[in-house]
Amino acid sequence: MYSTSKKIFFASLSAILLSSCVAEKRFQDEVSARAQAEEERARLKSENIDLKATEADLTNKMTDYERQLEHLRKDTTVLSSTMARLTTNYDKLNETYDKLLEQMGKLREGNAEDTKKLTTELQEARKDIQGREDQLHKLELALANREGNLDAMRAELDRSKAELEDKRLQLLVRSKRISDLEGVLARKDSAVVALKNNIANALLGFADQGLTVEQKNGKVYVSMEEQLLFKSGSWVVDPKGKEALVKLGKVLQTQPEVGILVEGHTDNVPYGGSGNVADNWDLSVKRATSIVKLLVETSSINPIQLTAAGRSEYSPLDSANTKEAKAKNRRTEIIITPKLNELFKILEGN
Repeated sequence: MYSTSKKIFFASLSAILLSSCVAEKRFQDEVSARAQAEEERARLKSENIDLKATEADLTNKMTDYERQLEHLRKDTTVLSSTMARLTTNYDKLNETYDKLLEQMGKLREGNAEDTKKLTTELQEARKDIQGREDQLHKLELALANREGNLDAMRAELDRSKAELEDKRLQLLVRSKRISDLEGVLARKDSAVVALKNNIANALLGFADQGLTVEQKNGKVYVSMEEQLLFKSGSWVVDPKGKEALVKLGKVLQTQPEVGILVEGHTDNVPYGGSGNVADNWDLSVKRATSIVKLLVETSSINPIQLTAAGRSEYSPLDSANTKEAKAKNRRTEIIITPKLNELFKILEGN
């Protein structure tokens, strides 16, 4: 009989420990998701600033390219016109040269003076033709160079336009992502504010008995001093503390989408009791567990939402070694964190 009871006890203890580990992991995941979302939002905003600067630079570069392109087009048009005019003049000079050659043939039998004069004119025409040919060749090279520059500038402009379009798309995607993150965070923060107000109103009568309700980092913190919950060295909840916890449970049972972490804290005075408690670690854990059990027994909170944790003396509110500081450090904190499933989906979609 004793052996069977012992087995049942250890099986129950194992189930409780397993449930606590699962709840603790879920709680830490929720906290991590919010921190990750805040970091992601800050990173995306920084990237958007860089993208906007890059977009502005690309826009300015494209404007400059278009200005250069227009200038090249005008230069190319002028060169083409000059080349056409030179080609016409060149053709006319060739005609003149041909006529001079023809006249030269006719005058070969004429007097020497006419022949000399015609020969001189022919030489001048040949020189003029050669000069025009050289000029025309230079213009052809310049025109080919300008047309090459024009093609390169068009290609660069097309590349810049594609890059600019890509940056704009990235900017749109990141802006939407920021908007989605901020929307979820805003909804969660609004829900946290409403929850904090509901809790504060429910526990209004305990405000002067060592109970405070705060909202920070997207969570609600309900802090209860030892005097409200326990006698010194005990982990049995006092009637006054039970009354406060019952009222808190009635609010929390309407919030299935929150995680509830109960943390026990002690001062740095070594535990002097006996029995099942060895030190302040044990005492802080037992106190947190007592509150979790009371919340489960007196409300319809889903146990999977609850996590019990002991922090012993290692997370003090006041590090001074005074009576007042020690009293402040002996407390229980109930930390309520909204579940961030929407944020997980957004972050996983990165």
